Amino acid sequence: MTFTRADALDVAHILRTTAQAEILPRFRNLSADSIRTKSSQLDLVTDADEAAERVIEAELLRRFPGALVIGEEGVSRDASLLDGLGNADLAFILDPVDGTLNFASGLPLFGVMAAAVMKGEIVGGVILDPISDDWSMAVRGEGAWIQRPDGSSSPLQVAAPVPLSQMAGNVSWRYLPEDLRPTVTGSLPKVAMAADLRCAAHTYRQIAAGYLHFSFSSSVMPWDHAAGWLIHREAGGYTAHFDGSPYRPVTRSGGLISAPDRESWQAIRDALLPPRA
Repeated sequence: MTFTRADALDVAHILRTTAQAEILPRFRNLSADSIRTKSSQLDLVTDADEAAERVIEAELLRRFPGALVIGEEGVSRDASLLDGLGNADLAFILDPVDGTLNFASGLPLFGVMAAAVMKGEIVGGVILDPISDDWSMAVRGEGAWIQRPDGSSSPLQVAAPVPLSQMAGNVSWRYLPEDLRPTVTGSLPKVAMAADLRCAAHTYRQIAAGYLHFSFSSSVMPWDHAAGWLIHREAGGYTAHFDGSPYRPVTRSGGLISAPDRESWQAIRDALLPPRA
């Protein structure tokens, strides 16, 4: 069993059709009772997240019968759904609205993400930007590209390595342990620029296209990273946990740093998380 470009395009069109039906009509049109908190005021879920996940799951199962579908909102109700990820012949990891805080705030910086996983290995990744109406995509071993609805495409390539002082990146430190927060935030002046887009989908799109050099994330939930990790990797990039170990979607802790290459990764790691005395 393989996962092909044609399969990835089928997933892409499912995400787009669902976004047009369930997400975009609710953008800047949410009532107060259609926005709810999960773990905190910065961790939200909306009617759009839940409706989109239901539709995407149903359509994926129609196209790929027997697949395991793991959505962020489903896991929030039943965490045991993640337990089958490492052994499934084919699984899909979904983030129906990534950047929900932006979406609920009326900020047009959100995405829809899906990763295809076989026996614990990520084999396909799709990130839809519903506003620009295109996809960042990758199939394992076949590169990464931007795909447009008219059928045109263009390859993705990470930025060329530069010295640490010239690097621009996205730093998400919200879920760092409190004792590490001053270390990371106090080290940000070592790089040229560090922002937080509050959206993993757009962060991965930016680093895979070479518009940012790196990303730093304290959270590693698979719906935030699986699709983007493959797209960035197929665009030439390098990602590892804070301790240098390789990323796998079954891992649920350890932070992640993505960079153009191994040397750039090490420079970011040493700058933002220097060894403690």
